[in-house]
Amino acid sequence: MYFARRLFPLFASRTLEHGRVHARFLNLSDLPELSDLEHEKWNDIQAACQKQLRARIEAHPDLAVGAFCARSGRLLASLFMRPVADDFFRRVRTWQDCTLQPTPRRSATLFGVSLTSRDQAGVDALLKFFWPYALKRGWRHIYLGSPVPGLRNWLAEHPEGRVEDYVHGTRAGLPLDPQLRYYRSRGFSKIVAVKANYFPHERSLDYGVLLRGTIPLSGFSPLWSAMPLHSLRRVTKPLAGLL
Repeated sequence: MYFARRLFPLFASRTLEHGRVHARFLNLSDLPELSDLEHEKWNDIQAACQKQLRARIEAHPDLAVGAFCARSGRLLASLFMRPVADDFFRRVRTWQDCTLQPTPRRSATLFGVSLTSRDQAGVDALLKFFWPYALKRGWRHIYLGSPVPGLRNWLAEHPEGRVEDYVHGTRAGLPLDPQLRYYRSRGFSKIVAVKANYFPHERSLDYGVLLRGTIPLSGFSPLWSAMPLHSLRRVTKPLAGLL
């Protein structure tokens, strides 16, 4: 186990201002707000309990990020990640499988355990805040598991269609599914796998899609690892439009 303040002693407590939103690493005092957000955005089966949220923060505090309203302090978005083997997706079937993968000794890959938001500005702030940290640590890819909420209705209209036809289908160059369109707009454009019984989600018929995003500029990892984090923050700030 390693800790954000140990890895980044000068910067772990700092925040990133993004208009009316600021982002920072999460801590245990955020559990009530995290629990409220979980139960607002997920049903009782899908939502993580406080014990699970605590375990995520304690296991990887440098990979647990929250975005907050700068005025009210209300939590707008949360992102939990964990390191996984670069080829982990070949060995998993369900979301839980992804969360239980052993932590590799060396890897450039993260799995997004959960991305939950009530405000798009919060998601933007999360990604911009984490970007320099990701470059410093040498992370290259982030994987997310996505529901496909349009699948049930599409199959009702196309009874001979296959799930893969819908997942890979496009209209005007964009995915048919609204959730996949959203994630593509956030940089998660690579469909790696389609998994049956991935996660309980009625409109998706419990199917999930593993998506991969590549962290911008991560191909220059040796350069970033040698650069002080405060310098990386200056480099990434004017380039935030890449995210």
